[in-house]
Amino acid sequence: MSGPGPATRDIFLRPGEWYFGSGAVRLRTTLGSCVAIVLWHPRLKLGGMCHYMLPNRSDRGSQPLNGRYADEALELLLGEVRRSHTQPGDYEFKLFGGANMFPSGQRRPDDVPARNVAEALALMHEHGLPVKAQSLGGEGYRQLVFDLESGALWMRQGHEPAPHGTP
Repeated sequence: MSGPGPATRDIFLRPGEWYFGSGAVRLRTTLGSCVAIVLWHPRLKLGGMCHYMLPNRSDRGSQPLNGRYADEALELLLGEVRRSHTQPGDYEFKLFGGANMFPSGQRRPDDVPARNVAEALALMHEHGLPVKAQSLGGEGYRQLVFDLESGALWMRQGHEPAPHGTP
């Protein structure tokens, strides 16, 4: 992959962040137990990504939508889809992450990675959104780079600690 051109904006999404747009933008993130939902409209070259940490929160009340939670992050992205006068079914959806970050076979009692993966798949089914590609579960981090101009997505999966400076 060549480096971004002079007009390409690189945006690194941290846990709980999301982005939707078009043009010369590359979205980047590093995932462990978190999950990224990526969507792209191939004809309009419009898309986005979220990086959520947890499947949902028990009581949102009147609080605004928060990208840290799967259901709310997807709702934020779908809100942008509606504002762009497009339909969710016109987009390609891809799912990444939900890895066990503990040494071989050890699991946390709350098993957040498995819950994050299950929620991503359930949300896609609930909204009738076909998943074009996925890399979910397993062990180790995943680094993603998503080019909004071309729709190209690169993924690197590692089993050593995530590179310095990434969450």
